[in-house]
Amino acid sequence: QVQLVESGGGLVQAGGSLRLSCVASGTRFGLVVMGWYRQPPGKSRELVAVNTVGGNTDLADSVKGRFTLSREYAKNTVYLQMNSLRDEDTAVYYCHARMMGGNTYWGQGTQVTVSS
Repeated sequence: QVQLVESGGGLVQAGGSLRLSCVASGTRFGLVVMGWYRQPPGKSRELVAVNTVGGNTDLADSVKGRFTLSREYAKNTVYLQMNSLRDEDTAVYYCHARMMGGNTYWGQGTQVTVSS
């Protein structure tokens, strides 16, 4: 069973930075996709950034130029560096992973709150 453990959320002032980390355990191989989604208050969950094996990374338009996704394949770890944070980035951020066979997994979520 794959487990995703997130860390790095918190409270930050607008314009500040945070770095989220997510470590996947329970598998050494087969994680095709790893990345992050978020759910702002009162809204649906949305894609932030995901990386697919082979190097392709998709970023939401709203975070391009501010957020960077990086992945360490050997450590089954993915990072989200968030710079120039805005009020609208306030959300619960969820780590996401998808296996080669199609099974998907979610972390428990980490709160990011941006204060102006």
